[in-house]
Amino acid sequence: MNANKMPVLNRALKPLPKAPVRIVHLGLGAFHRSHEAWYTQHAGDGAEWGIAAFTGRRPDAAVALAAQDGLFTLIERSGNGDSFEVIGSISEAVDGADVGRLRELVSEPATAIVTLTITEAAYGLASDGNFDAGDAGVAGDLARLADAAGEGGKPATPLGRLVSALAARRDAGAGPIAVVSCDNLSGNGDVARRAVTGMAEAWDGELARWIVENVSFVSTSVDRITPRTTDADIAEVEQACGYRDSSPVVAEPFRDWVISGDFPKGRPRWEDAGAVLVDDIEPYENRKLWLLNGAHSLLAYAGLLRGHTTVAQALEDPECREAVEAFWDEAAAHLHGHDLHIPEYRDALRGRFGNGRIAHHLSQIAADGTTKLRMRALPVLAAERSEGRSGAGSALMLAAWIDFVAVRNEIQDPLSEAIGAANGAPGPERVAALLDLISPQLGEDPQVVALVARLSGTFTTDTSSKTVTPAHLIPGRNS
Repeated sequence: MNANKMPVLNRALKPLPKAPVRIVHLGLGAFHRSHEAWYTQHAGDGAEWGIAAFTGRRPDAAVALAAQDGLFTLIERSGNGDSFEVIGSISEAVDGADVGRLRELVSEPATAIVTLTITEAAYGLASDGNFDAGDAGVAGDLARLADAAGEGGKPATPLGRLVSALAARRDAGAGPIAVVSCDNLSGNGDVARRAVTGMAEAWDGELARWIVENVSFVSTSVDRITPRTTDADIAEVEQACGYRDSSPVVAEPFRDWVISGDFPKGRPRWEDAGAVLVDDIEPYENRKLWLLNGAHSLLAYAGLLRGHTTVAQALEDPECREAVEAFWDEAAAHLHGHDLHIPEYRDALRGRFGNGRIAHHLSQIAADGTTKLRMRALPVLAAERSEGRSGAGSALMLAAWIDFVAVRNEIQDPLSEAIGAANGAPGPERVAALLDLISPQLGEDPQVVALVARLSGTFTTDTSSKTVTPAHLIPGRNS
């Protein structure tokens, strides 16, 4: 059939009526659609739990999904082939800039949950984990929130929009609600609590007190590799399914969701779809943050330096794979609990990373390094050094990042300007200045600075053509 005459997804099928909105999601993107939207559709009572999903920086995803009545195709891609499923749990797709609609939905008594995939950098926390009222985005939103006569209803960041919406819920007397972070952060529920209450306190102390008494912050560990959708994926859906879908999502067969916290107004039966409810989530989130996400960051920086573009390509490189295994050995020494099944988890990761049919691009993983490495490398390095070991496996991840930012003209990072300034420091100071951006504890430790400097250049195949600091001992700033 001619592509121009092929029916659009929502015209080709006869979907069931949309579920009433009871979940509001901030951060409409591919991962949300492959993960939470999938789990909600497969919950035993999923037909009662519709999601209203709001975009972040741009409206594009909402515009495309709204044209398809919120429907999209999930392509599950394994080494043996692809399968296709239409997901219909998104009842409403909305431009994130429509703060009025967000406030309206969060104010509804029937709305029980707000979920978040806003990226690690969007919580407005400083490197010490405390709320940073001086952050540019946060400061701008605080000014907008204070300007009730002007832009007070139109904060520009996900955090500001959420705080504005919670204020509307308080004013409406709609009762308690759960906020569920699904971002790759250790203790992400507590991170969300500090961010939300910190901004609320800076704007309206009474609102902050209402939030403490009425909002439950739930922690999660989420896992499903979801690469960017390509034109080839869109064409494959047309050929295999016989309809046009502008917004399919590709994901690996594996999926995991561990949840810990209270839902004062209920939740879907996500456990029917395989989610795990636990009292103590820390061991599970550390397993995922260190073994999966940490290895991803290491492969991203090392792999890009060595000319690779995807996770699967980088894992095939013996230099990269050896570095990952060494980091895993360090991390595993601090992951305790029989239920974690660390050897099996590592073996599964090797298979998942090696799935060459999932084009998980290293450039996508490499973004926001200062925020990600704070969660993925720093805890393992600190744990190793506290037990008298060097922590070379995790330090190598930091060294690869330092080499990476030296050769990239444009860095996607909340601290990109500071990275540029640090890169201009003289050789002995550069490593310390860059480590400072991840944590002052790193940059002020001469032994760590020397270790990272010594590992610099490990993955640089031609240092003569790059500005990477040579791989020799550079004295620390305070040595």
